[in-house]
Amino acid sequence: MRIEKSETREALGEKAGRLGAAWIKEAIETRGEANIILATGQSQFETMETLVNDKEIDWSKVRMFHLDEYIGMPITHKASFRKYLTERFVNKVEGLLDVVLINGENNPEEECTRLGKKIAEFPIDVAFVGIGENGHLAFNDPPADFEVEDAYLVVNLDAQCRQQQLGEGWFETVDDVPLQAISMSIKQIMKSRKIVCAVPDSRKAKAVRACLSEPVSVMSPASILQQHEHCVVFLDKDSASLL
Repeated sequence: MRIEKSETREALGEKAGRLGAAWIKEAIETRGEANIILATGQSQFETMETLVNDKEIDWSKVRMFHLDEYIGMPITHKASFRKYLTERFVNKVEGLLDVVLINGENNPEEECTRLGKKIAEFPIDVAFVGIGENGHLAFNDPPADFEVEDAYLVVNLDAQCRQQQLGEGWFETVDDVPLQAISMSIKQIMKSRKIVCAVPDSRKAKAVRACLSEPVSVMSPASILQQHEHCVVFLDKDSASLL
């Protein structure tokens, strides 16, 4: 794991997006296609914008997997991660090789099985992730399961995670935030050949300190990234303020 610090959120996102784009192009050059994972949320806005504005990526050779989604969430809801990815990524790049979205309205166990079979066929070249205010990686809240082999899981969302979703403006009240989600597992994320982790804002500073400067722990799920050889974590001055 390597840490890159920027002065501003915008600079962080641009750096993260540029590195991710370079790694995608490298995978296409080496293997003829690239398999990527995309995260959502406010922390990914600038990174994703940098990606979609890169005109040198041949998106027809890129297959996209989805990191997590609320159970029971219709795609029309403003908090839907399917909606987020469709509007901010899928509709802005031309002719993706494949788009593998999580349908939270399907039977959750069947959806996990479907997604697990799909991702097993296509090893991930580049994963774009963030770190939650409670240290979660995807929706793997503490204490996270570092050992489960399933690629996708049904998970319960803890109070701090749900409060974060409210604070980011996706819901009107905390009671509106779903109690469960489908999430990519820790082991599946760590199988990615390379990981770009973008973490802006002061509200993430405590989680950043716990996950990046303290020992790896299931109580700080994203701390597992310390063990990934090709992970770069991008911070701004606010998120890095407690390091």
